[in-house]
Parts: sequence; C-alpha cells; structure tokens
Amino acid sequence: MITLALSKGRIFDETLPLLKAAGIEVLDDPEKTRKLILATNQPEVRVVLVRATDVPTYVQYGGADLGITGLDTLIEHGNEGLYLPLDLQIAKCRVSVAVREGFDYAAAVRQGARLRVATKYVAIAREFFAAKGVHVDLIKLYGSMELAPLTGLADAIVDLVSTGNTLKANHLVEVERIMDISSRLVVNQAALKLKREPIRRIIDAFGQALGQP
Repeated sequence: MITLALSKGRIFDETLPLLKAAGIEVLDDPEKTRKLILATNQPEVRVVLVRATDVPTYVQYGGADLGITGLDTLIEHGNEGLYLPLDLQIAKCRVSVAVREGFDYAAAVRQGARLRVATKYVAIAREFFAAKGVHVDLIKLYGSMELAPLTGLADAIVDLVSTGNTLKANHLVEVERIMDISSRLVVNQAALKLKREPIRRIIDAFGQALGQP
C-alpha cells in the first residue's frame, strides 16, 4: 500500500491533475465526506487528509510514504528524513513582510530599532531579519495575523501572500518580499527503498506531467 498525505483546499485541488497523470483518481470529495482516508481507483494507493503543517511529520515518521506541502512548511519543519524530488509548481504564493498603512518600515529598519514581528513562520522570519542585521522580537501566532499590527501587538507580520486582497482589506501594506513559495513532493527515505518501484512510478509520472525529465 502506498499512502499519500495531502491537505484539503488549494493543494488538494491542484494535485488532482498530477495524480490523474499518474493514473490515480481519488474516489471521494474531501469537502463532502468526513473520511480522513480516501480510496483511489488504484487499490494499492490511498490518500490521507492531514493539516498542511503536519504533512512533513506524517511522511518523516512513516505515517505516509509521500506527501505534498508548501516550501514554507518544509522550511519550518526541517527536512530530516525526507527526500524532495520535485517542485510541483502548484499552490504558488509568497512569504512577505507587511505593516499597517502609515508605518514607516524603512525608517524603523534603517535606524536599527527593535521590531516586534508576528508570524507563524518563525524560522523564515528569524533568518531573513538576521541576514539584514535587524533586531526582532518574534511573536508566534497561528491565525488572524493581520490583527497583530492593528492592535499594537506587533509592528509587522511575516505571512503568506497570494493576491494581497486580505492585506488591503485590513489596511496593511506589503513592504518586503522574502521568498516565493510553491508545493513540493516529499518522500519518506525508508519507503523509497522498500517500495521503490511504485513510488518511483508516481514520481516519474508527476515529473512528466510537469514537463520535467
């Protein structure tokens, strides 16, 4: 049995064409079922639904043989025990710094002031500001990041940005782009040895669908 870990939403939806290229079709709609393990048209392949941030953990510890998750999640988790064969070029977005309208971010950074930054992406934010020589106090949040600058909890946020509409709606502006993000295929290294042929077939089919050799 080959187990693929996916999260609901954009990554799941954008993975379906890649799975189809590998001859795999998921038999249940995750939005219409309470099942967490979904069968496919291939009896030896199943999909498990987990939180996006848990995908690397499931793959690392063998709860899944493969998974698909964003580069941001992988950086925060670390890549220990994981093989990353493909950038799938799906669920694209970016990690950026944003502040409330009217906040002089450039001056704050230039003056060497200590910034308070709210983020779920602590490792990414720490490395980014350290490289700039900016002192920051990092405040870890798990949601509603946009509230932090509006309530005075933080001077800035580091968060995923797709269209930027949520920032605009909350009177925030994007001031620095840290990195572009897309989703990666991750594989358990032990599973790759034990189940080499079926896993290799999936990797190769994904690669061909993406136009990669």
